[in-house]
Amino acid sequence: MRDIYRTIASESSGIYKEKGSKFLAFAFPVETEKMIEERLGELRKQYHDARHQCYAWRMGPSMEHYRVNDDGEPSGSAGNPIFNQIQSRELTNVLVVVVRYFGGTLLGVGGLIRAYRTASAEALDRARIIQRKVYTRLRLNFGYGQMNSVMQLLKKYRLEPYDQQFDMECSLRVNVWKRQASRVVKSLSLIEGCSVAEESA
Repeated sequence: MRDIYRTIASESSGIYKEKGSKFLAFAFPVETEKMIEERLGELRKQYHDARHQCYAWRMGPSMEHYRVNDDGEPSGSAGNPIFNQIQSRELTNVLVVVVRYFGGTLLGVGGLIRAYRTASAEALDRARIIQRKVYTRLRLNFGYGQMNSVMQLLKKYRLEPYDQQFDMECSLRVNVWKRQASRVVKSLSLIEGCSVAEESA
């Protein structure tokens, strides 16, 4: 799995017009499929009179989850051209939607591909692309006597503990950049009485 990925910082938009048809493109940073459904629902309400709402999205640091939707346009003429723009910029955790108002003149499959590609490209070109780190969540368990050693090590790696419970037996969680995780785990394991477990975030 990658330890860093590219996404967009905030919402952006673009527009393309051809032969009376208008293609309004919107790009959103997303973290979950629920967020995707909410964005699609908001656009459906706002542009309820539009003919089509085609989209593509990709999620996950390894870019493993994705979907394309032509929403009634000829197969492959809308969702795939949008998705290709996401792919070409190596983006993930992003949703791009293109809302089409039909102008009365058929554009043909080639014209549609060009329109959906150009509109989505404009929206993504206006977005600020950022890099995000992928984190591993660790749970630490240790005796009260080891607290000072554990805290010194967390400070050394500039890690912020949370879910802390201090008693005779202590525990806490910490998020570690995946690239550093094995080094941090190794260092913590050298503290006698400290156990480290990796958890799914």
